[in-house]
Amino acid sequence: MDLSEILTHLGEDRERGYDAVVPPIVQSGNFTYPTVAAMRAVVQQEFDRPLYTRGYNPTVAMLRKKIAALEHAEDALVFSSGSAAIAAAVIAFTKAGDHIVCVQKPYSWTKKLLAELLLRFGVEHTFVDGTDAENYRRAIRPNTSFFILESPNSLTFELQDIAAVCAIAKEHGIVTLCDNSFNSPLFQTPIDLGCDMVAHSATKYLNGHSDVVAGVLAGSHERIRRVMSKEFMTLGACPSPHDAWLLVRGLRTLPLRMERSADNAEKVARFLESHPNVKRVHWPGLESHPQHALARKQMKRVAGLMSIELDAPDAAAVERFCDSLKCFLIAVSWGGYESLQWPVCALQGPSGYYTDLPFTMVRLYIGLEEPQSLITDLEHGLARM
Repeated sequence: MDLSEILTHLGEDRERGYDAVVPPIVQSGNFTYPTVAAMRAVVQQEFDRPLYTRGYNPTVAMLRKKIAALEHAEDALVFSSGSAAIAAAVIAFTKAGDHIVCVQKPYSWTKKLLAELLLRFGVEHTFVDGTDAENYRRAIRPNTSFFILESPNSLTFELQDIAAVCAIAKEHGIVTLCDNSFNSPLFQTPIDLGCDMVAHSATKYLNGHSDVVAGVLAGSHERIRRVMSKEFMTLGACPSPHDAWLLVRGLRTLPLRMERSADNAEKVARFLESHPNVKRVHWPGLESHPQHALARKQMKRVAGLMSIELDAPDAAAVERFCDSLKCFLIAVSWGGYESLQWPVCALQGPSGYYTDLPFTMVRLYIGLEEPQSLITDLEHGLARM
């Protein structure tokens, strides 16, 4: 099945949707049955048939098929956030007394899941420098049951050799999960590299319009059914049918948006790397990135998120740079049309910084605008420092 067929046709069942080019939204929380026997059959098959939208909804099911196909997985679930997807997967395959190995500097809510929530229930963890796959092996204990990867992570853009880490996990019967939000399934498919499950913040590239918060989890039929039967249904972090429909809408243009953002990012990264007021550019597409060769090996392209470290004397200079930008909105997240900036110095509180990242770091999402407009905007901002 080629990409255009997945994005435009898979799961859309037009013969039952009034032959509509745009699939209809089944905006119903509940479904009815003509007989008790018919309802009884559905109660026993809620994974595949509509009873109550928390479990199965036709619009959400359409999206699930597309996500699974894009990730080269057997099945997928859609959640109300990326954090919910990761949490459900981890909780499904760990228990009290288990040990998890996670890449250092993961997404902040993944870190909170391990360091605060699961720790309360007797699940231990170790954060490792994932740039060396052997660090995962060194961290294994007799009770290690789960590996978490995030390649690359979303601030310093460190990669893991996904195939190498997953091979180590398979030697020891350990379940693996990779957060693939940075790349989208168009630029990286961790399941092809041996990963058991893949999670995304679908809020980002998969949606692409900054109007939905959602998450997805993809993997084998067996693992996805296991997550749905307990954690998904119990925690209830399901998307609305309308949000699922918006995600289907967003997927239509995913290839165009990813290519444009990646093209723009390369132009912007090379400009920033050559500017005297920029100390460092964290973007795996640059030859200067220490893991550039690994990025070329396991990623089809490098997406549009990067961080820069400014050659700034103090936080005030960083703020002057950020406040003077016109094309880069100050906001979290990424993946839409609009370019964004997220300055680490915003994490300063009364008692200091809430992070050990340098205050000179600014994360940039390179959107779909004209690249020269973005470069000119950055040039003006850097001159204001």
